[in-house]
Amino acid sequence: MIGRLNHVAIAVKDLKAAAKVYRDTLGATLSAALPQPEHGVTVIFVELPNSKIELLEPLGADSPINAFLERNPGGGIHHVCYEVDDILAARDRMKAQGARILGSGEPKIGAHGKPVLFMHPKDFLGTLVELEQA
Repeated sequence: MIGRLNHVAIAVKDLKAAAKVYRDTLGATLSAALPQPEHGVTVIFVELPNSKIELLEPLGADSPINAFLERNPGGGIHHVCYEVDDILAARDRMKAQGARILGSGEPKIGAHGKPVLFMHPKDFLGTLVELEQA
């Protein structure tokens, strides 16, 4: 069911400063900043040959990553995203195994324009897992 690693997301307080580190220090190619109001974040993708790094900055006071940044003021890895061929079948299979889906349980459109779901970190060894339709 699980496909390739799509990205690793890093929560940051200052998106421009984080992008500068990846661009200037590591020589990475970056996407433009992309506000995602439905998810409460602004993102920049760091393009890698085999995957991506997603830099996340809170978008507004109600951003779901504000609490993460309060606990981790220097930022840090927020979640990992795996691709799945059929997000609804993956959701139903995981729910049947006892995994919890965050939010309504219905996919939302993510930063890549594809349906995404988030799985409860307590069900995945303390890691927030995002599933994205391949």
